[in-house]
Amino acid sequence: MKTLVDLFQSGGPVMWPILGLSVIGLAILVWKALEFRAGRRDRRGLVIVSTIITAEPMLGILGTVTGIMRTFRALGADGAASPMAATAGIGEALVTTAAGLVASLILLFPYNVLDERAED
Repeated sequence: MKTLVDLFQSGGPVMWPILGLSVIGLAILVWKALEFRAGRRDRRGLVIVSTIITAEPMLGILGTVTGIMRTFRALGADGAASPMAATAGIGEALVTTAAGLVASLILLFPYNVLDERAED
């Protein structure tokens, strides 16, 4: 089984923005949770998390497109390429799609809880 670092690297360059946005989103959610615990219940910062939740699956789809493009480049115009070269691009596509969805889902549930508490 691949390590997390190997999996990250196999996702290609789109994994970096997914990771960066995830870290920002988690930091904001922790900050808001601490504020809510202290009795301050405003929505400041939650719109950023909402935007990140929306953007991460789109970045996953972008990784899918770049991975499929990599696959077609590996196949070349004459179609004479090794199957291993083609599978790397398909692997990149699958990893980034999954990463975008998982990262979004991890932020979605705590965001909804905090957003609901901000309304009260």
